[in-house]
Amino acid sequence: MNYAKSFKEFFNVKFPRVRASDPIESFEAADSIKDVASNQYQVILDCLSKHGPLGKDGIAARSKLDSVQVSRRVSEMKAIGLIKLTGNTVKSNSGRTEREWTI
Repeated sequence: MNYAKSFKEFFNVKFPRVRASDPIESFEAADSIKDVASNQYQVILDCLSKHGPLGKDGIAARSKLDSVQVSRRVSEMKAIGLIKLTGNTVKSNSGRTEREWTI
């Protein structure tokens, strides 16, 4: 399912990236990330849908995203209610434990 359009509409309301006192360049930068973030939301949802519960590095390994991109988006997606924690942990690429996510 493609949620990208609704993500873009919701993105600035839930996650404001600028303050009213910020310079115009900050507003332009915030606008440019909307499309990127909404597309990343879709990639993460598709990955979890296809592969089941995964950690940040697991999502990154099975998608076109890197682990930093995944890390930034999963916290936002949790706040929106798109994904949730399973309560389990998995090993990251570095051997540390990380949280496991599911839809």
